[in-house]
Amino acid sequence: MRETKIHKLEDLMKIREEIKRQGKKVVFTNGCFDILHSGHIYIFREAKKWGDVLIVAVNDDSSVKKIKGRFRPIFSLEERLEILESIEEIDYLVSFSEETPQKIIASLLPGVLVKGGDWKIEEVVGKNEVEKASGKVVVIPYLKGYSSTEIIERIIHSTKHQTRDVKRKA
Repeated sequence: MRETKIHKLEDLMKIREEIKRQGKKVVFTNGCFDILHSGHIYIFREAKKWGDVLIVAVNDDSSVKKIKGRFRPIFSLEERLEILESIEEIDYLVSFSEETPQKIIASLLPGVLVKGGDWKIEEVVGKNEVEKASGKVVVIPYLKGYSSTEIIERIIHSTKHQTRDVKRKA
């Protein structure tokens, strides 16, 4: 039986202390990861380069709904965590129900806090706590065209055109 990457915050705090004792650097990022795409994979790969252990926090279904609207998430938290667990760069996963990961970041105080390029560094939640603890905040450049919202819009647009084409042929 394989060990799960999914943990509660309390367990991650203990794991974080052990990692710190070993002299390793923890990198942290977070998001909804509603529809996993290559932009996310790019962020995970780039984030992992900044340290030894990558912790990813994932918004639960209710917080995604608050942030993205009533038709989201597309995939449930359980499905998203299962998919994320298969990504080699990710060492640990934790979910949260708040709209921001402020509590998790303040509790874990990662050595490096990473966000995607759609964020300005001064807007990054947890920036102050991480920097006060001598950590670093890094914004990874955004890959244009790789956002869940854009992908959903492309699917809707494609579906409209396919429906129109089917009606014409009928």
